[in-house]
Amino acid sequence: MKMRQTWRWFGPGDPVSLADIRQTGAQGIVTALHQIPHGEVWPVEEIRKRQREVAAGGLTWDVVESVTVHESIKTRTGRYQQYIEGYKETLRNLAACGIRIVTYNFMPVNDWTRTDLNFIMPDGSRALYFNWFDLAVFDIYLLKRKGAAETYPEVVRQQAQVLYRQYTPAQLESLAGIIMFGIPGEKKQTLEGMRAKLDWYADIDHAALRENLKEFLQEITPVAEETGIRLAIHPDDPPFDILGLPRIVSRAADLEYILSAVPSPANGLCFCTGSLGAGPENDLVSIVRQAGKRIHFVHLRNVKKDGHGNFFEDDHLAGDVDMYAVMREVLRIGQELPEPIPFRPDHGHQMLDDLHKVTNPGYSAIGRLRGLAELRGLELAICRSEGWG
Repeated sequence: MKMRQTWRWFGPGDPVSLADIRQTGAQGIVTALHQIPHGEVWPVEEIRKRQREVAAGGLTWDVVESVTVHESIKTRTGRYQQYIEGYKETLRNLAACGIRIVTYNFMPVNDWTRTDLNFIMPDGSRALYFNWFDLAVFDIYLLKRKGAAETYPEVVRQQAQVLYRQYTPAQLESLAGIIMFGIPGEKKQTLEGMRAKLDWYADIDHAALRENLKEFLQEITPVAEETGIRLAIHPDDPPFDILGLPRIVSRAADLEYILSAVPSPANGLCFCTGSLGAGPENDLVSIVRQAGKRIHFVHLRNVKKDGHGNFFEDDHLAGDVDMYAVMREVLRIGQELPEPIPFRPDHGHQMLDDLHKVTNPGYSAIGRLRGLAELRGLELAICRSEGWG
């Protein structure tokens, strides 16, 4: 059995239309109701409205990415119990509409983080890039987090100081906007807002945040079981602590803990090769084998790291991730499942005509189309060679 090919769509405001997506060969859509503020319940009527929009484009809404976890849940402060109850109601509403895979993450304050959205590749296309030196510029000199400098190695502090003196005010403003970019279609972070959120985590270390995740999962997993929903936690992106915040979904041991802490088939993973691949200690094939049938959704992209831990997003079949070995292992698991595991080509370079268009970072059409085509070919070759149909 092959995997199900899906495509992320950010709703009617996405520069890549459903008509465009139909031409990629994707079979299903991955989307969310980004217009609904974090923590609010997704009404059935809004879910069905999005389903109708997707269906009108000749596709189906296969995966939710994401039902965002409110910061109060992560910190177990304020009205966190009310937000958990709302999360349960959203799961029930999605199930009532026939949507059965729900992705989420537990990254504190900031979602995915990059320092350059237009890193120029040798072929002239543009990629996403994470650089520790620029992150330190932001953290020490713009965010001005208390004690930030002491959390970086000396070589990073020195280079950050050099860069800060070189950058113009416009460049510094752009850097801050990139790091706080967040999810397209959602409310943007501000420096003041980020500082306030950082304060919420002043007394929360790895152990405390891990316990908060466990308690959240103990609350929502029974609802997922009752409704037939498969939960898929997305790894931290990047998979290491940043801005003084603990990250607890970064390594094989983290994933093992999450799956064993709530040992329900409904509690599973969104296996992201790009996020996990940025961690030098992560053996992705081993992680796939460890997670097995608890992998409910797959993101396929590649990264190339340097000696400092900086990384850029490479071509889907290039970079440090052995995509052949990973896909082969995921496909092997899929042969034992009643339904195909959905995957999507995660991110893609801005290239060709898309270089002259406004696109969501990482989500231009042509770069992802190239990635999907390459991944589809790799999948076919593996399945043929293994006799998997």
